[in-house]
Amino acid sequence: MRKDNLNYSVMPLSESFSWALSCPISLYVHIPFCVQKCPYCAFYSVVPKTGDIESYLNLLDNELKMWTSLTGGKIHAQTLYVGGGTPTVLSSKHWEQLILTLERYVNFLPLLEASVEANPGTLSLGHIKLWRSWRITRASLGVQSLDDAELSWLKRPHGAYEAADAIAALVASGLDTSVDLMFGFPGQTIRSWHRTIKDCLKFGIRHLSIYELTLEENTPWGENPPEGLTEGYPLYRFAQWYLPKRGFIQYEIASFSLPRHWCRHNIAYWQGGNFLGIGPSAWGYLNGYRYGNASDIKLYADSISRGEFPIVYEEILPNEKAAAESAMLALRTMWGVSARAFRRKWGWQAYKKFLQVWHLLPEDCKKTIQGKHAFSAKGFRVANSLWEQFL
Repeated sequence: MRKDNLNYSVMPLSESFSWALSCPISLYVHIPFCVQKCPYCAFYSVVPKTGDIESYLNLLDNELKMWTSLTGGKIHAQTLYVGGGTPTVLSSKHWEQLILTLERYVNFLPLLEASVEANPGTLSLGHIKLWRSWRITRASLGVQSLDDAELSWLKRPHGAYEAADAIAALVASGLDTSVDLMFGFPGQTIRSWHRTIKDCLKFGIRHLSIYELTLEENTPWGENPPEGLTEGYPLYRFAQWYLPKRGFIQYEIASFSLPRHWCRHNIAYWQGGNFLGIGPSAWGYLNGYRYGNASDIKLYADSISRGEFPIVYEEILPNEKAAAESAMLALRTMWGVSARAFRRKWGWQAYKKFLQVWHLLPEDCKKTIQGKHAFSAKGFRVANSLWEQFL
């Protein structure tokens, strides 16, 4: 079901929907600004002009105000994730405005995990100081590589030394620091990949996410693919072999961390938790109701200015589809699908359908331990083909 401008007064205000909004949820805030657009990036972002950021922060305030009008009170957040885009394009003054907005509409629960994405080229000590004085507990830094030639090929707006300085500053601040790396570019070898991972670990980071360079639709490289990309499979397999030797656990298909330092916000997605997404292109999920905001800042602004939610996509998931998606998301993680929890939530029939597919998967790609079904290390490597079996 699609509506260009879905007014919040016609949202499915069922008892289940209202209950989801009143309970602890995960909150995602999208910052749609970058200093430049990377040719491989499919996430929605624009280069801001003078005044754009201030105007946008006012729009976020109004969107949160509308959501709280549905709950009759503040949103109760157990995790917060500020992503983008590049949240560090916002100055410290902009961040102070964003913080005031969040404090106005959000009740942050005890033991909050609050994450922010950052890029080496725009991260400042002012950002770090402000985050440490507020509620931020972890930072995810978009490094991609510690090799200047690779960064240049990726057209990243920072160099290896800037990336190293940013990692060091975040770790020294006490923030739980995660680094994002990319693999699969031309000329990349196991040796250079090993060097980048090893050098990142030397700084004392506790979390690492790795992503193969993917040519997405509606991106410059998706429309005009570069030549000579390196086969990603051996590089991914090397990370699976090397990182556990350094004490890191692969708790999700693209994520490795020291014990207990995984990202709780992302785990909430994969385990089917309720989450609220605000900002253009943000998605949310509330007890089977999925929605997506307009992926255009002008359309987003037009809706907000009319006092309407900027939702352009909404869907009520039928039980069978919701159960299948729940299984696929859970299989992204080392915890996998718990037989008992899955049956309790979706029923015996849904669990039987899951098992019918599970039994067909190759034995070396899966494991079942104490009633929990999960992919093996090889299963993670070929997960895309395995997930297709559940569709």
